[in-house]
Amino acid sequence: MKKKVLITLGLLLGVVFVAALAYGFYLYKSVTDTVQEIHEPIDRVTDKREEKVDVERAEPISFLIAGVDSRGDDHEGRSDTIIVMTVNPGERSVKMLSIPRDTRTEIIGRGTIDKINHAYAFGGVEMTMDTVENFLNIPIDHYVSINMEGFKGLVDALGGVQVTNEFSFEYGGYTFPEGELYLSGDEALAYSRMRYEDPRGDFGRNDRQRQIVEAVIQEGAQIGSITKVGSVLNEVGKSVRTDLDLDGMWTVQSKYRGARHSVEQLEIKGNGTRIDGIYYLEIPSDEVERVQAELRGHLELN
Repeated sequence: MKKKVLITLGLLLGVVFVAALAYGFYLYKSVTDTVQEIHEPIDRVTDKREEKVDVERAEPISFLIAGVDSRGDDHEGRSDTIIVMTVNPGERSVKMLSIPRDTRTEIIGRGTIDKINHAYAFGGVEMTMDTVENFLNIPIDHYVSINMEGFKGLVDALGGVQVTNEFSFEYGGYTFPEGELYLSGDEALAYSRMRYEDPRGDFGRNDRQRQIVEAVIQEGAQIGSITKVGSVLNEVGKSVRTDLDLDGMWTVQSKYRGARHSVEQLEIKGNGTRIDGIYYLEIPSDEVERVQAELRGHLELN
């Protein structure tokens, strides 16, 4: 009898071991397949750094997050959302700046003055990175491009996201009361797109977009989300593109993860104006310099 029990336990342990190996292989295969799908390297050199940022040494790093206003799985279109995120692991802090899409600035590589969100339509993520670098006088080390229409699937795969709403409003067929909200993908997309009912207009919408992005980052980092890895990876493959490869992602995740616990939202202010009948947001030079100094300090640039 004792021998049968030992054999049974041995078989059970063997099954568990094989199942664990199979699940581990599934996770590894799912991750590598997704990374291959979303990896879109770019060939560009920045003149804002003397040397490339060393992620192994956990040097401060910057990312451009471009939310592309497109439909389906398409990643073409204008960048409806432009967020610059700087991460300083030494200070264990993140700063996130939303650049209003109507900001009037030089479009690098095109030689024109236009709305900053047009850079994506003219030259994709590379022209956007070059234009943002010139505007903020900081290096943009990596990019993440998100199809905002497809992004709602990622929110649903995570089980929803939690945000704090400053005032009640209705938009897109949804009602958003003041206070703590837990949003589905469709609700998160509507929440992030409303601007006409907001007394702060585009600035208010920028804040809500940053809220959603930050909430996805926080939710995705939770241990409980591992059980949803299959659906999460599937949605990431549909809606996200980045220049980071698998090794780069692992390194950033391990070296910079602790900084996510302190996220500061930055704002850049300007004045609306019309030129030849087209609305622009003009940012005063002293305001641009203020934001530049804050971001450069966070990146520990001289």
